[in-house]
Parts: sequence; C-alpha cells; structure tokens
Amino acid sequence: MASGPSSSHKPRRKIKKTAEFDGKGANAEALIRTPSFPLAALLWPARGSLSQWEVLPLILMVVGLFRWAAGLWGYSGFHKPPMFGDYEAQRHWMEVTTQLPISQWYFHDLEWWGLDYPPLTAYHSWILGKIGSLIDPSWFALYTSRGSEDPTLKIFMRATVLVSEYLTYIPAAVIFVRRFCKLFGVAQWTASVALVAILMQPGTILIDHVHFQYNTVMLGFVLASMSSTVAGRYMWAAIFFVAALGFKQMALYYAPAVFAYLLGSCIFPRVNLGRLFSIAAVTIASFAVLILPLVLATLLQRASLIATLASIAPPCMIIFLRPRKGLLPYAFAATAWGFFLLSYQVHEKSVLLPLMPMTVLLAGEEGLGKEIRSWVGFANILGTWTMFPLLQRVELRVPYAVLTLLWAYLLGLPPTSTSAYFEETQSIWVQWGTVILHGAFYLAMGAWHLLESSVTPPADKPDLWVVVNVGVGAAGFSICYLWCLAKLVEMSGIIPKRLAWAKKEKVKTR
Repeated sequence: MASGPSSSHKPRRKIKKTAEFDGKGANAEALIRTPSFPLAALLWPARGSLSQWEVLPLILMVVGLFRWAAGLWGYSGFHKPPMFGDYEAQRHWMEVTTQLPISQWYFHDLEWWGLDYPPLTAYHSWILGKIGSLIDPSWFALYTSRGSEDPTLKIFMRATVLVSEYLTYIPAAVIFVRRFCKLFGVAQWTASVALVAILMQPGTILIDHVHFQYNTVMLGFVLASMSSTVAGRYMWAAIFFVAALGFKQMALYYAPAVFAYLLGSCIFPRVNLGRLFSIAAVTIASFAVLILPLVLATLLQRASLIATLASIAPPCMIIFLRPRKGLLPYAFAATAWGFFLLSYQVHEKSVLLPLMPMTVLLAGEEGLGKEIRSWVGFANILGTWTMFPLLQRVELRVPYAVLTLLWAYLLGLPPTSTSAYFEETQSIWVQWGTVILHGAFYLAMGAWHLLESSVTPPADKPDLWVVVNVGVGAAGFSICYLWCLAKLVEMSGIIPKRLAWAKKEKVKTR
C-alpha cells in the first residue's frame, strides 16, 4: 500500500488575483513578468512585500527628501522688493496674528499683504508664528520684520510647509489610496505605485515647496473628506470639508460635488432624514456664508456665475442620482474644472484643485492602466506648464523642468515616452485619437517654451506669451473637463454602458 503524504508537506499558496495596471482585469501573473513603465520598475523589488508598513516608510522618506530638496531653490519674492511675493505674505500673516488682537487681523494695513483667507488659515499662521517666535522673535516683529530674507527664517518657513503637509495631505493621501484601492480590489503593490505617483505630483511640489504656499493643507482636508466618504463616515466627511473651506475659499470648487453626493446618500437607496439633518447642521451654514458674496455681482460676474453653475450642474446631478464611492474623483474633478475654467477671478495656481482628484484616479481599479495614466499625466503636465509664467518670475525654471520631466518619465508619459498610449483592450481609433489630441498639446507646449525663451514679444504686446499660455491651457483644460464628465457618465451607468462595472460597484457600495 502506498504511503500517505508527508506531514511536513505544505500546499502551494494560491496567487491572489488583482487588477493589472496595463490591462483591465488581468491577473497578478501579468504583473510579475515585467514592469511597463519606469515608476513600476523602480518599485519592482517591493512587489513581494507582505505588509504596507515595510514600503510606506521608505516612500514617505523619499517624497519628503524630494520636497526638501526642491525647497533649496528660491521662493516667490526672493530679492524682489517692494512686496517680496507670497513668501512674505505668509510670513506677514504670522506677524499679524501673533502681534495683534483677533479684531485687527483682517483690517490691519491691507496694502501690505492684508489677510484675505478664511479663519483656519489665520489660526494656522498664529500657531506657526508662535512657534517661530520661540526661536527668534525678530522674525515676526511688527513692521520691522517686513521683507526679511534671513536664511534661518527660510529654513523655518520651509519646514512649516513640510510639517503641515505631513500632518494633513500626506496621511490623507495614504488613507485615501488604501481605501480606494480596497474598494476595487487593487493589489497592495499597485497601490504603492499609485501613492508614489500621487505624492510626486510636480505642480504641488513646485507651488508649495518652491514657490511657497500651504495649498496642501486645504487639499489634505478635501482628500480626507473624500476618504471619509469612501469609508461611509459622512459626518467626518462634512467636518473635513468645512475645514477645507475654512482654510482656503478655493475649496468651493469641490462644494457642489460634496453637496450632491452627501444629499444623494441621504435619499438613495432609501430616505435617511437623520443623516440628512446631521450633515446639514455642519455644512449648510458655512456654505451659505461663503457663497453669498459671490452671488452679488456686476453683469460679468453674473454671467460667470451662470456659466459656472451650468458647467457643474451635470456632474452634480450624476453624483446626486448615483452616489457611488468610485465616482467621487471624477465628480470632484469635473466640478473643480468647471469652477477653474469659468469663475470670475482665478489664479493660475488654482489648477491644483482639479488636478488633485484627477491624480488620485491612479489609485482606482484602472488607475495605472494606460487610459487613466495618459489622461492624468496630460492634465498634470499641462497644469504645471500653465504655472510656468508664475514660476519663472522667481527663477524656478530648473526645478520646474526637473520635477515635471521626472514625473513624466516615471509614469511613461511624453515627452520621455509614449508607452502610456497604446493598449490592446482599446479601439485603435481611440488610441490614435488620444495620441493625436495629446500630442498636439505637447508639441504646442514645447514650441511655446522655445519661442518664449528666444523671441521677445512686441512692445505693444508685452504679455503675448502669457496670453498664448493661457489660451492653450484653457483649451486643454476644457478637454480635461469633458473627459472627466464623460467618464463620470460612463461609470455611473446612467447611460446603459459597461453595465458589468456598474453592477460590481453597486455590490461594493455600502
């Protein structure tokens, strides 16, 4: 009689299947063969990690090093009297909030960088100013500290941006990626690749850590709101979003999508009045206070308001009728693009708001696939390019080029590669249409850089190249808005297409 199997024998562990980032629904064995773009190759050794805590600390250290290294460059207003740029504005707000009573914060000497952001920014400045005063009180002395370019102060200010980001945006991004990937069953290693791509977004690093601002605090609160919504914690979602509004009023870009989703979650699949009143208690008052001043406008302002409302109505209606977690980034991006394109007054750095929800799509089910990667890359590179006139004024050409090209290389995007544009599962017409469309813009961006650096504009049109930059950017951003809206329609199932995905999402929604 044959002997039985040895007691020391262990059955072979099954390979867990996952979504493949170059295809749609391929199994993990496809990932094991070869990485398909540089960022995947860079993280290739980590694919065998059994715990995210083995990889996450390394990711956070590397992205932190990039941020600190970027901060070694100059900043907005460096050697640029009389106002000394955004760096001085942020420093001055620390001066005002620590040296004056609250009643004077918003009224003191408005000609010199008057405080014009909501109260949470003021409280943030107060905390940082108090900490800085413990190191050197002269940094924030009333009047005499204006325009200070103390090198030690620069180190402190750079550190405040980094610490603020690591207390808000970084943890929010980590948690969102984990939850969003879990929603779609995306593998841990693929999620790590997406996280690095999101945290290495060049526009965010350039504006906050080089040019100098604290946009990632506001974006972190927004991302925390999205993450809480994915987790079904709607009260926390409302609280985090109120915090975003309280830090920078630009968070209003997302407000319609937040309102539509939370309201839809209170009505579908069944009416939940308790949830509705709980959410309303912490959001409606803040929303009304912030939005009412925008309604009272000149004729042009009213036209802008109507156009903005018309652009945000479709995504808001879709997310209202289909309050699904997987649709959140598309809805946030579409509404933010609408605001950015059509609002009465917009700063070029406001493009960071629609770019954030588009970039976090990399963490979704098809996020590292070629369609999503190509569109996210196109939007980010175009967005960073439109900020170039702002960055070059403070001599930031080199970090602009290095960070943008590095990100493009890591994700296999033009101008370093075209590997993100050809996918077997897509129609050849769709592939070539996207290549031609994006290629035209990439060529326009390259040509613009050549002309801007070598041809002096006419004396009667000194802002010619800036106007061209704005025009090309507006056209590209309009296409990004339409793509986000189209994907939102497609993924929502409102138009009967891709019903299998819609059913899968319905099952996963809690």
